[in-house]
Amino acid sequence: MECRENVIHYLSWCFIITALANFLKQTRTHTPYGRYLISNGIQVRTCPAKLAWFIQELPSFLVPMFLLLTTDSRPGLGKELLLWTFCLHYFQRTFIYSLLTRGRPSPLSIVFYAVVFCSVNGFLQGHYMLHCSAYNDVWRADIRLGSGLLIFFLGMAINIHSDHILRNLRISGEIVYKIPTGGMFEYVSAANFFGEILEWCGYALATWSLPTFSFALFTVCSIGPRAYHHHRYYQQKFENYPQSRKAVIPFIF
Repeated sequence: MECRENVIHYLSWCFIITALANFLKQTRTHTPYGRYLISNGIQVRTCPAKLAWFIQELPSFLVPMFLLLTTDSRPGLGKELLLWTFCLHYFQRTFIYSLLTRGRPSPLSIVFYAVVFCSVNGFLQGHYMLHCSAYNDVWRADIRLGSGLLIFFLGMAINIHSDHILRNLRISGEIVYKIPTGGMFEYVSAANFFGEILEWCGYALATWSLPTFSFALFTVCSIGPRAYHHHRYYQQKFENYPQSRKAVIPFIF
């Protein structure tokens, strides 16, 4: 398959524009799921959390794997390392996190939009890495690759550990919210989001490309405001909430 540069460029800029628009929207209102789901007397169709996470995360793993198995692709770092790094995250989210989560049901509309986004992003990242990227031997020694991958795996470790802490805050069937402690939660209210932001910023650094930058920006603009809303929620709900904690970036914000 030939590299479709126009498609890659168009989708990347669509992500960037959508990310900024979504950021502005979320500064004014909450995304309607989880603790912020308010029906206002209207029945909202939902999907169980485990199934919702599995369905919506699966395309980001499946689409790149389909491209890898069904099309000819150029050899190099994009195919041999970087795409597998991307898929590692979504393997964990699809086949491990979704089975372990104890979250609340998600509205079907949110699941639908997540499936669409993950399908498009899976194609964007997979097609770029397999058919467009051209990393020469010099890139293997470039500090951006090494430091970017280090940041990615550090973020992934923080994300997984933080999710573990959140899952164990409540016993099965309990729906009350509690103050998370331990790990990066000692510094930020949304340690799991901080980890995910680190992951994709590190990935964008390691790959140094417009598609990965657009995805990293989309991640920051999507979960950054949600982290801030979580932070405000904790501060308002718990009088003894630690004042030294920031929302999502340690010591800064």
